[in-house]
Amino acid sequence: MTQNVYATLPQGRVRGLRQGAVSRYSAIPYAEPPVGELRFAPPRPFLWQGELDARLPGPVAPQLPSRLEAAMGGFRAAQAEDCLHLTVWTPVADEARRPVVLWVHGGAWQSGGVLPWYDGARLAAEGDIVVVAVNYRLGALGWQPLPGGTANAGLLDLELAIDWVHDHIAAFGGDASALTVMGQSAGASNLIALLTRQPRFSRAILQSAALGRGWRSAEDSARLGRALYAACGIESLSQARALPAAAWLQAGTHPAVLLALQEEGQGRSLAAPVCDGEILPRDMNAALTRAQAHCDVLVSYTRDEMAAFPGHDRHSQAETGRLFGQPARDWASAAAAHGRQSWLARFDVGPSERFGACHCIELPFTFGTLDTYANAPMLAGLSPAAGQALSQRVRQAWIAFIRGGSPGWAPAPQEEILA
Repeated sequence: MTQNVYATLPQGRVRGLRQGAVSRYSAIPYAEPPVGELRFAPPRPFLWQGELDARLPGPVAPQLPSRLEAAMGGFRAAQAEDCLHLTVWTPVADEARRPVVLWVHGGAWQSGGVLPWYDGARLAAEGDIVVVAVNYRLGALGWQPLPGGTANAGLLDLELAIDWVHDHIAAFGGDASALTVMGQSAGASNLIALLTRQPRFSRAILQSAALGRGWRSAEDSARLGRALYAACGIESLSQARALPAAAWLQAGTHPAVLLALQEEGQGRSLAAPVCDGEILPRDMNAALTRAQAHCDVLVSYTRDEMAAFPGHDRHSQAETGRLFGQPARDWASAAAAHGRQSWLARFDVGPSERFGACHCIELPFTFGTLDTYANAPMLAGLSPAAGQALSQRVRQAWIAFIRGGSPGWAPAPQEEILA
């Protein structure tokens, strides 16, 4: 049974739905739709007055199917450029001032969004916390600067969403001074990128991120931008803004674009943060070394990360260690050396012979959403009882960190095994 509930902001009321012990406010716009002159531009705050209906889910950013469908399974969701919104789960929209966690999804900067996979209801109810999940721009529309456009628009989206949390989360029963940001894969990489700017957070959960890798140089980005113009048959930013979003999705498969990516020699996808010298520093390695001192962290990775990716399997241990394991250990240890609270964990749960403890396998345990992954090949063979037990353990640990404490094991460099 559901019922209407309301949160009151200075500009008006937000109408959500209450089910069980949690109220959900869906698809609250934090930025204007990034269309027309706002495509390839920094986000602009969304202004409104009156009553905002936040009872229904909104669309995710335009995207093609994920390259990890073989492991995770697929999802269905409406897509639109008008996607810059967030969803809030709260026990009650009152004045209790609960800890807040903001979730930033992964997907190689080209897939994902606010999805049932990341439903925050269970974390909110069990932890007496406020959970926020956010969409940001993906693919070339969010991460590829074109001449006259801005770099890293998707990162600026996230920065604006964090500002929204600071400005408005008290109306939903949250305390912005007790904010934890949480991201996985590209989402976690986005969070450490924000640490090189002026972050409005000092506590982060970083899951399965290739920490320190994935950044695109300004020179490589300019070359890729020219290839995208050629693929789309255009010559100006005004023409780029007039194309349908589908054209930008298809441009990523054009031979000229594939050649530009191959010439980079880094194995990057079409979308990636750009070291433009303005939004992000050109020397990201030095900036990230300094950033390790800025944040308390809970860092995790999985034993067989690479097994989820095409062309890899459970035997890709050396690459898993190089891209995920060692960077996770290094970041956690460096944060601890700087006097930050720091914990490290490795997920070893791997029920299927094909995928093992692969990239993304921790997600259903983190959110307690195993039912939404019922057809995920990576979970084939998982005992329901074992799955629920591990999920409860993970949620308790993550909630403890979000509430400002220890997840329940010794600090880094000790590594906790979750299986």
